[in-house]
Amino acid sequence: MNNTTHSVKASEIERKWYVIDADGKVLGRLAAEVAKLLKGKHKPTYSTHLDCGDHVIVINTDKMILTGNKMEDKIYRRHTGYIGNMKEVSAKDAMAKDSTHVLMLAVKGMLPKNSLGRKMLTKLRVYAGNEHEQIAQKPEVYNF
Repeated sequence: MNNTTHSVKASEIERKWYVIDADGKVLGRLAAEVAKLLKGKHKPTYSTHLDCGDHVIVINTDKMILTGNKMEDKIYRRHTGYIGNMKEVSAKDAMAKDSTHVLMLAVKGMLPKNSLGRKMLTKLRVYAGNEHEQIAQKPEVYNF
């Protein structure tokens, strides 16, 4: 009997396409589930040093919700690089302007902060409406 652990190779990784409907879903819980799929942690062949995750399509991000008072209290901050130029926008304004960007930021924060994490983020497609462009890939509906 062979007692060695099988390590999956990059050529052996099979990628699926999943579509998730964000209608009525909580932002943080949705982002955590999307990050899990992008990383590949739902697969038995998961490996930390490889990108073994799947492609994820998220639709209806304009209908996702934030719990509690986060819609009014949560603030997204960024700095332009110039002295005194800290830009702040509330979650309510950010959702009204571009709800896809809010989800992308949440998922990006849950992925590794290195080149592997940036590669994983490229497998995420986010749409504010009900339609998406990846019909040819025949994505499976993912429920959680």
